[in-house]
Amino acid sequence: TWPHPTGAIAARTVVLGFPSSRTDWLARLCGAADAVAAWGGEEAVNAIAALTPPGCRLVDWGPKLSFAYLTADAWSDSEVLAGIAQDICRLEQQACASPQVIYLDTEDHERLFAFAERFAAVLAAQPPTAAEPELLESAEITNTVLVARLEEHLGLTKVHADPAARWHVLADTRVALRASPLHRTVWVKPLPRKRIGEVLRPMRRYLQTAGIGASRRDTAELAGAVLAAGVQRVTVPGRMLDSYDGEPHDGVYALQRYSRRVDVQLDARFASDACLDDLVGARELPPPPVPVTAKTEFEQLQGDLGRAEVFFRSGGSSGAPKLSAFSWDDYHEHMRHGAEGVLAAGFDPRTDRAMNLFFGGQLYGGFLSFYSVLENLRAVQFPMAAQDDHAAVARSIVEHRVDTLFGMPNYLLRVFTEGADVLRGYRGVRKLFYGGEHFPERRRTWLREEFGVELIRSAAYGSVDAGPLGYQCPDAGGRVHHLFSGLQTLEILDLEEDRPADPGQAGRLVFTAHSRRGQRLDRYEIGDLGRWVDGACPCGRRTPRFELLGRFGDIFRSGSHFLNYRRFVLAAEERLDHHGALQLLLDEDEHSARETLTVRLEADRSRPGGGGDQRPGGGGDQRPGEQPDAVREFLDAYPDLAAAVVRDRLVELSVEHAPAEDFERTAASGKLLAVVDRRARNR
Repeated sequence: TWPHPTGAIAARTVVLGFPSSRTDWLARLCGAADAVAAWGGEEAVNAIAALTPPGCRLVDWGPKLSFAYLTADAWSDSEVLAGIAQDICRLEQQACASPQVIYLDTEDHERLFAFAERFAAVLAAQPPTAAEPELLESAEITNTVLVARLEEHLGLTKVHADPAARWHVLADTRVALRASPLHRTVWVKPLPRKRIGEVLRPMRRYLQTAGIGASRRDTAELAGAVLAAGVQRVTVPGRMLDSYDGEPHDGVYALQRYSRRVDVQLDARFASDACLDDLVGARELPPPPVPVTAKTEFEQLQGDLGRAEVFFRSGGSSGAPKLSAFSWDDYHEHMRHGAEGVLAAGFDPRTDRAMNLFFGGQLYGGFLSFYSVLENLRAVQFPMAAQDDHAAVARSIVEHRVDTLFGMPNYLLRVFTEGADVLRGYRGVRKLFYGGEHFPERRRTWLREEFGVELIRSAAYGSVDAGPLGYQCPDAGGRVHHLFSGLQTLEILDLEEDRPADPGQAGRLVFTAHSRRGQRLDRYEIGDLGRWVDGACPCGRRTPRFELLGRFGDIFRSGSHFLNYRRFVLAAEERLDHHGALQLLLDEDEHSARETLTVRLEADRSRPGGGGDQRPGGGGDQRPGEQPDAVREFLDAYPDLAAAVVRDRLVELSVEHAPAEDFERTAASGKLLAVVDRRARNR
C-alpha cells in the first residue's frame, strides 16, 4: 500500500448528492457508464436496474441475511451464547454478517421458548448501545414487536424485551427465515437439520453468513448442509463479523465484478513481452517525502512486522547478514515480476529446459526465488541447486538434455571448468542466466567459443532486502538494466548529498517499494552505485534504464586514498589478461602504521582460448616469481594506487595466486567477497 496519496483516484472521482426521485439524472449517469453498482433493498436495486442501459453491467449488492445455528450441546453453552450476543451488538446488526435469526436444531417449542428466555438475559448483559435507532427504524421495531405480542395469544410467539426497548428477543415457532428490524432485535426459531435445505434454499439469494455452534462432527455436517442451501460464509458464534484480507464478499471477489478479463494474442515479435504498456510509456510514482535510509540502518524499516509471513536472509556480501520480511502477497508479486523479467531477457518457457543452480538453504532466497519464477512461467525445470560436485552437475545437464542454466557466474564457470570434457562434447547448453555477480566479457567469449553457449544475460538485478529491481532485455548489454517500474521507484542520488546525481554521473541507488506489505521499504539505499542511461532502448520498452557501477563496498579507504575494487578488476583484465576471480585483502602491520593490500588472483594453468585444459580464470602463465611485474602493472594502471604505495609509502602492495577454493565467500550464497578487510579498526 503506497503510504502517501498520489491523487490519481481523487482526480477521477465525483460525489453527487440528489434525491432518487430524480430518475432523469440517474438515467443520464447510468447511460454513460460501463458498470453501475447499487446497494440497498430490492426496490432500490430494481429501480437502478431499470435505468441501466443494455451492455452496461449492473453490480448489485442487495440485501443479505445471516443467522446463527445451534445444536443441543451448544445452546446451553454460556460462551456460545455470549458470542452470538456480541455478534448482534458489535455493529448493532447493521452488517450483512450480523445474525438476525438464531435457529435451533429442534422441533420442541418448549425448548425454543426456554432458550429465548436464557438468551434474553445474555443479551441484556451486553454494554448499552451508542447509537439510538432513528424514528422510522423505531417505528418498525415497535410494529414488529407489537405483532409478535399479539401472536403470543395464538401460541406462536414469545417476546422478551428490555423495558427501555434497548433489545428484543422474539421466539417464533415458525421455521421461515425472516429479517429482523435490527438494533438488537433477534428472532429465535426452530429448524431441524433435516429441513435445512427445504427451508433455506428458496431464500438462497438472500443468505450470507451462518455461525454454527455444534460439536466438530456436527459442524462439518451442518456446514455442508447450509452451504448447499445457499449460504456463502460459515463461521462460529462470536466470529460472524470477523474477516481476513482478500476474503470473498457475498460469494465473489468484489473487484472482479468491476473488471473484465481480456486476452491478447500476438505474433513472435511480442514473445518476450509480458506487458504491452511498457512499450507505450512508463508511469513512475514519485518517492515519498521521507529521509533516505542507509543500508546499515535496514533494521529501522522493520518496526512493524505484523504482516510479515516469509523471511529471507541476505548472503552477507554487503555487511552482516540480516532477515528481510515479506508477506506471501509480496513474494508472489515479486516472483511474477521476476518471471516477466526473465521472459524479457530471452528465456522461452515453451521450449527451454532449465536447471536451477542457484544456492539454497540457510534462509537464502536465490534458489527458491528462481524456482518460483520458473514455476510462474510453467517452464520445464530441474531444481538441482548448487552442488559441490561440479562434474556430477555437468553430467546431469547432459543426461537430462538441459539447455538453459540459472546460477551465480562463478558457480556456473566452475561447472564448465570441472565438466569441460562432458559439456564440450554435449554443446547443448544454449542459454545462461546469472545473478548476484558481474559476468566478465572474456569469460562469455570462452563459453561461446568452447561450449557453443549462445546467450548469456542477467536473470535479474535484485537483492534479498528489496526484491526484484531490474531486468535485462536483448539490447541491454553489460550492466544496463530496465527498472521494474511496476514494483519500484528509483532515485540515483549524489555520492555525498541526498540530491539527484548530475546527469551521466554515478550515484547511490535508492529504491522505494510500491506495495510492500511485509515491511515498508521507503527510500532505501540498496548499497549499489549506478547512473541513468539516456535515450530510448532499441527493444521499444519505455521503462527507465540504469547502469550498475559496483557497490559502496567496492570503494574503500587505504593509505588515506579512496580506492575502487572495479579499477583492480579492469587493470587485471587489460594488463594481465586475467579473467578469473579477484579478491582484495586488507591488513595492517601490528608494529607500524603501514597497511598491506594483497591482490589475490585465481590461479589456473592457462587462460581462456589458450592451450592446456582451456579453463577460464588464471592470470595467463604467471608464476610467483613474476609477481613484481604484476604489481608494476597494477601501479601503472591505477594512479591513485601508485600514490598510496609509491609516493606516500603508506600501503604495501602484493599480488598472489590462489586456487578458487581459497577465496573467501559468503556462507549462505557462496558469493565472492570483493574486499576482505582484516584491519584491526574494522574487525
